Amino acid sequence: MNSIVTFPNRIPVTDFEERRFKVYTDRQLDKIEAIQTLPEDTLFEMKVVASVLPFRVNEYVINELINWDKVPDDPIYQLVFPQRGMLKDEHFERMARLHREGADKQTIQAAAREIREALNPHPAGQMAMNIPELDGEKLNGLQHKYRETVLFFPAQGQTCHSYCTFCFRWAQFVGDKELKMASTEAEKLHRYLREHTEVTDLLVTGGDPMVMKTHNLVQYLEPLLAPEYDHIQTIRIGTKALTFWPYRFVTDNDADELIELLTRLVDAGKHVAIMAHYNHWQEMSTDIAEEAIRRIRATGAEIRAQGPLIRHVNDHPEAWARLWKKQVQLGIIPYYMFVERDTGAKNYFEVPLARAYEIYREAMKQVSGLGRTARGPSMSAGPGKVEVQGITEIHGEKVFVLRFLQGRNPDWVQRPFFAKYSETATWLHELEPAFGEDKFFFEDEYEQMRKGNG
Repeated sequence: MNSIVTFPNRIPVTDFEERRFKVYTDRQLDKIEAIQTLPEDTLFEMKVVASVLPFRVNEYVINELINWDKVPDDPIYQLVFPQRGMLKDEHFERMARLHREGADKQTIQAAAREIREALNPHPAGQMAMNIPELDGEKLNGLQHKYRETVLFFPAQGQTCHSYCTFCFRWAQFVGDKELKMASTEAEKLHRYLREHTEVTDLLVTGGDPMVMKTHNLVQYLEPLLAPEYDHIQTIRIGTKALTFWPYRFVTDNDADELIELLTRLVDAGKHVAIMAHYNHWQEMSTDIAEEAIRRIRATGAEIRAQGPLIRHVNDHPEAWARLWKKQVQLGIIPYYMFVERDTGAKNYFEVPLARAYEIYREAMKQVSGLGRTARGPSMSAGPGKVEVQGITEIHGEKVFVLRFLQGRNPDWVQRPFFAKYSETATWLHELEPAFGEDKFFFEDEYEQMRKGNG
């Protein structure tokens, strides 16, 4: 029977055993016992793909989240282990040939860089259009796309406990400094926030900020309790740690300090939101995962769940309905169903918008009102977050009904518009305006924005 231990933050915690964090990268594929029984061809394919796209997985994920009896169809296996289809055939064959020929490390890395450049490493203008300035200097490590929200990428948080194979920020993790966004300059972050009182929300993201030690989080977040930051109402922390390493919130050596930090922020009047990335209900199937959720909620912080609809992982309504039901049961707020972004291994993961909407609607029909808070399917495109609201027929023309949930111009938000129905389109740029229109209403203004940042 588990005993109860009381920590100084007055939040009881079930007595879980501390666990050592052990991680594997592409250099240790042959050390992962669980995959050694897989066919040799599969292991070679993993090696080839992992030399282009980032790979990192820890023992907790391997031993407790993956059902190895269902491999290769297990969703968590697909979520973390490289698959041949994640590279286009021509890219895979090029890299496979180098490996078969025993090419040196420099040759393989050079080929990998060329392939990565063809994978749209920074979609939606995030490097060209989103980086703000201070005194004429670009603030690398910050993004300010939407008026109310600033994203901060702390340098100490530019990795993850494991990597998702579909990640749209994969370019952060391949060791190429030119593809990185990161900052260690807390003072510049704080000064930018002081000077931009229109900002109400700070989103600390990565990578994963929860790979950082708590004392690093403190230096970025605690100063925001000063009166000059009263306009910062919400502090969001984007993380996959509730899936990949829930021990971060329970038994890690500074877990209590982290819980205390969240408590102090909430007690000081800040709205603290943990933006948890979930893709499948299996991620919440362990006792330690539930305990991490309970501890966070006991601080007064809320947990909002978001994730993309991805083929091979969660591309059927039952998976989403079960996910949302479990989240509501545990006190998590379903927030977003995203569409897989146009970057990286998108050819392997993307789902047509028509099918995405069908999955969303069928899943929504299976949950109660508290589970229907998830918005989507939503594309985080260059102009903004565009939601597929429905599919209908107007004056004999079958159309997608779309709207902006967020936009580079706030005036676009909630404005409905229509696109011709397509069975195959997977992203905004593949859609055409309906009813004989030449352009969508926002295109000219967005193009001017692009030119202004070029």
